[in-house]
Amino acid sequence: MIAADDLIALVRNYNPKTNEALIRSAYDYGRNMHEGQFRRSGEPYFMHPVAVAAILTEQRLDDATIVTALLHDTIEDTKASFAEVEKLFGGEIAELVDGVTKLTNLQLSSTETQQAENFRKLFMAMSKDLRVILVKLADRLHNMRTIKAMKPEKQVKKARETMDIYAPLAGRMGMQWMREELEDLAFKVLNPEGRASIMRRFIMLQKETGDVIPRITGDMRTELDKAGIEAQVLGRAKKPYSIWRKMQEKGMGFSRLSDIYGFRVITSGEMDCYRALGAIHQRWRAVPGRFKDYISQPKSNGYRSIHTTVSGRDGKRVEVQIRTQAMHDVAETGVAAHWSYRDGVRSENPFAVDPAKWISGLTEQFTSEEDHEDFLEAVKLEMYTDKVFCFTPKGEVVKLPKGATPIDFAYAIHTRIGNACVGAKVDTMRVPLWTRLKNGQSVEIITAEGQTPQATWLDIATTGKAKTAIRRALRVVDRQRFSKLGRELARAAFDHVGKKATDKALDTAAKRLRLPDRDELLARLGSAELTGREVVQAIYPDLAPVKADAIDRARAVIGLSPEQSFERAPCCQPLPGERIVGITFRGRGVVVHAIDCEALAAYEDQPERWLDLHWHSGPHPAIYAATLDVTIGNDAGVLGRICTLIGEQKANISNLVFVDRKPDFFRLSIDVDLRDAEHLHSLVTALEAESDVAAVSRLRDPARLNAQRN
Repeated sequence: MIAADDLIALVRNYNPKTNEALIRSAYDYGRNMHEGQFRRSGEPYFMHPVAVAAILTEQRLDDATIVTALLHDTIEDTKASFAEVEKLFGGEIAELVDGVTKLTNLQLSSTETQQAENFRKLFMAMSKDLRVILVKLADRLHNMRTIKAMKPEKQVKKARETMDIYAPLAGRMGMQWMREELEDLAFKVLNPEGRASIMRRFIMLQKETGDVIPRITGDMRTELDKAGIEAQVLGRAKKPYSIWRKMQEKGMGFSRLSDIYGFRVITSGEMDCYRALGAIHQRWRAVPGRFKDYISQPKSNGYRSIHTTVSGRDGKRVEVQIRTQAMHDVAETGVAAHWSYRDGVRSENPFAVDPAKWISGLTEQFTSEEDHEDFLEAVKLEMYTDKVFCFTPKGEVVKLPKGATPIDFAYAIHTRIGNACVGAKVDTMRVPLWTRLKNGQSVEIITAEGQTPQATWLDIATTGKAKTAIRRALRVVDRQRFSKLGRELARAAFDHVGKKATDKALDTAAKRLRLPDRDELLARLGSAELTGREVVQAIYPDLAPVKADAIDRARAVIGLSPEQSFERAPCCQPLPGERIVGITFRGRGVVVHAIDCEALAAYEDQPERWLDLHWHSGPHPAIYAATLDVTIGNDAGVLGRICTLIGEQKANISNLVFVDRKPDFFRLSIDVDLRDAEHLHSLVTALEAESDVAAVSRLRDPARLNAQRN
């Protein structure tokens, strides 16, 4: 474990004016609080906070961040309290420690809904003070370096979380070295064979060709010296995971992968960067399409550098990054450069990004997302992609993710432009809206009055901002469409009981259901938030569609003991008239399956849980839901006619979901309430006879059983 004096010495190397007493006090306090606690490896627990603090000294961070690292587990894992930390070390440090504690408690690898909500909390914590996430990233890095002490299943969980969340976040913040190390450490856990094979190929390559890095580095220094350019040249082999990812993306083996070496040229001034580029291109042939100038067009996290790939010795491709020392400092620490110290004062790096502006820019489009899945998608789109730079006709630069289309470009300019987009010109040539934009292209958006976004745009757009705006516009259009559909559903439901769905009746139903007006009722009915039965019963509660002599649901199944209740399995949705069996569940009664349900295979080795059951003979009420997969033509009035047809068959639509929308057809998932298997057969036959129905089938999904299993 690093001693207090050694840690202070690490800080003093870049900050001679450091508050040694504060760091020593935090060191002693943290050590006392963690006294008697040990890691799984058997080492004293306090060595972990000290190691995290040491990692942060490599980024030359301020005293408050170093102290936070030393104390980051005290509030969560010891008897220390927020009030005590605030009293001893001040409000700023207490807030930082509390922020790290809250981040530690977020389960970012949980279900999608929870993960989206936790991402919101993550960005909220980051927006208060970005140093919180810097400490958390250092914490995760040290945990990954020492992950071997954990149980195998926990290693996999932590590695997956690191690969999916923390590594991309480090990259998004410009801390590329940390991203690469986190990815490689996670790769070592998730795919040890793959990593080992790449390492073996590296060793073989070095035996065959020798260590090419010193030779290429020497060649570059020679060319720069000839041009009179003072520069430092650094070379390295890329990390195993970086190579593995390229192999997967390009679909080629290691032997065919060329650019596995990377070199950096660090100059004293910006003009020398371009001079160095010229010298390198004069000596080696540049690879077309592999040049990027992030000096004239910096990344949003402050990253600046010139990237080029050239054919070096023996035709091997090498990637070269050219930058100044100040640019290099930001490239190493990213957004963290804002807090970097040099010679006792905060480093005034001209390329460091204001953290407040960076985080507000990152989270701006997320605030409008109400849906959890939409929010999560928007976050991941922004975190996991590289950027391309395109120009408006006036020469203004628009930053977009790699793979962006003209639709993304249009929405990046203004939502109004995006909504009215009907076409695009790229470099003066008319192109389809699904065209993938490339660096340096000039894009002109063609608009038309009255144009509205199309549902197919969601498959074309790649940015969170564009997808959010498209969904918002579609909701307005959908509301009108749902209102029309709701009108048809209401008419069918009222006809079912011999009544008319007049405006007055609908107004009364809306009032009884505590909805603002008739339009809201119809929109909810059309979007399946309400059922036709609920609307009818709001006005006519005594008009029950169930006949007096219909078999009560509680006694619909024969073969159960008096104390046993049953529920229909959602995977196969058995109907009266079909052969059934029951599976017993402790504390939940019996789940009834169709005899041919695929999910029953999971219980083959548990015969004691099986019950021989059958449906009661006689008329059953139309209360048993079955799901239909229906494909219909996309034409005016078709959906209304289909809903009317279902109503004419005395079946009630309890839910309707658009599974797929295409210009020429809609694919729907429709839940209908039926009496029995014969009722289902009659309904399917009637739908198949309809000319506007392209296909109809009963949908059974074994995956739905997951929620039922114990």
